Amino acid sequence: MQQHTSPKLLRVLYEELAAVQPRMWLISGLIHLLPRYTASRVRPLLLRLAGFQIGHGTIIMGPLRLHGFGPIHTRLRIGSHCVINTDCFLDLNDQITIADHVGIGHEVMILTASHQMGGANHRAGPLTTAPVTIETGAWIGARVLILPGVQIGAGSVVAAGSVVTRPVPANTMVGGIPARPIRSLAE
Repeated sequence: MQQHTSPKLLRVLYEELAAVQPRMWLISGLIHLLPRYTASRVRPLLLRLAGFQIGHGTIIMGPLRLHGFGPIHTRLRIGSHCVINTDCFLDLNDQITIADHVGIGHEVMILTASHQMGGANHRAGPLTTAPVTIETGAWIGARVLILPGVQIGAGSVVAAGSVVTRPVPANTMVGGIPARPIRSLAE
């Protein structure tokens, strides 16, 4: 008797295993062995070995939580001379681009995925994604949440604890929930 694999079983297996990243398991394991605030130049080196594009002079102060389906190493670009603090969460279901000389505070979350609004019986509808870009020289304060599709302009500052739901103009300080312009900054 010949057995056939059902399409439903294949779909369920894909859903359960699509986020498996053996290369990332190895690199993440090594990175998590490093104490916070030490070996901040080793973390970018290990991530480069995993295929991530990270510029020269960038330091990462502690573990990053990198998540997404498929080849996530192709969806993150970090420029040169950036400082990324500890325990940041990067959702790599779409592209995240961090330009040169960007500072990112503790526990920042950058999301590229959300859901369409569904019906009353299941409001979290189909998954949607949109890229996030942080331009040159921007400073993202601690515990900021950046939502999908947002662009942070060059030289901007996002105050700690803010939720960024829309683009931030260049050389502007924003803050609050949702983040709103506070003042213009000198170029």
